Amino acid sequence: MKPQLLKLSTAPTQSFSVRQDFVPYVNNRWHYHNEVELIHFQCGNGTQFVGDKIDHFHSGDVVLLGSQLPHYWRFDDYYFTSNPEQADVRVAHFDEQFWGKAFLNLPENASIKLLLEKAKRGIRVQGKAKRLVAQILQDMLETHGIKRIILLIEALNSIATEQDYELISSVGFHPSFQDKEKGRINSIFEYTLSHFRQKISLEEIAHIAGVSTNSFCRYFKSKTGKTFSRFLLEIRVGHACKLLIENKMSVKQLCYESGFNNFASFHKYFKQITGKSPLSYQRAFLAES
Repeated sequence: MKPQLLKLSTAPTQSFSVRQDFVPYVNNRWHYHNEVELIHFQCGNGTQFVGDKIDHFHSGDVVLLGSQLPHYWRFDDYYFTSNPEQADVRVAHFDEQFWGKAFLNLPENASIKLLLEKAKRGIRVQGKAKRLVAQILQDMLETHGIKRIILLIEALNSIATEQDYELISSVGFHPSFQDKEKGRINSIFEYTLSHFRQKISLEEIAHIAGVSTNSFCRYFKSKTGKTFSRFLLEIRVGHACKLLIENKMSVKQLCYESGFNNFASFHKYFKQITGKSPLSYQRAFLAES
């Protein structure tokens, strides 16, 4: 599955970009770029694909993505309805070398250099650093000149100092950009996200991808490190996690709403993927809220 290389531009008077988006479809595809990405979802919920990890993002999340790490933010369907809830995302993109090749090699910057190396797997920022970075991104939108660079350093330093974060994609994930096919990943993702509540056969998804069933299985496994059935299970469990957090229906109801046809298999795969039973997952989230 080939992510698209995204070319990012900066203003002539800026060495890196900071912007605020109010629409849910900006860069709404599987892509990567040379720049590091620091993003804060002030308001927005959806499915998050980072490297080989499928998860949900929520309002308040702060994520740091290293150079060339494939990712895809897919907002929930209600952001695209006739009366949508407005998204609000603040994001900074910067080249690791924009401040000069020697900068990160300064002894004082060793922790930031290590952080950017870890960010090649994706970092979900937590705790005090998350709150601080969210405010810094807001300040950067309203600031010009050298102050923006200072704020960026403060944001990275706060993450590196607090060390309250989790790595997202697996240690064994290594993106491959050798294939020449374009758009295939978006077709697979969009179809799966639109139909995961139903049974999706290999013949069906292979047809969407435009390849034979046997070719699809090999192709998908070689590029993602997982089978399509595992990919589909992770999307279903991820949706179940979202419903558990919302706490608007019973566990048995959300089991079927998430695409599982019996409660026993739902419970089995939920615990296999999250490490917790559905009720334990829900209690743990509510206890932290």
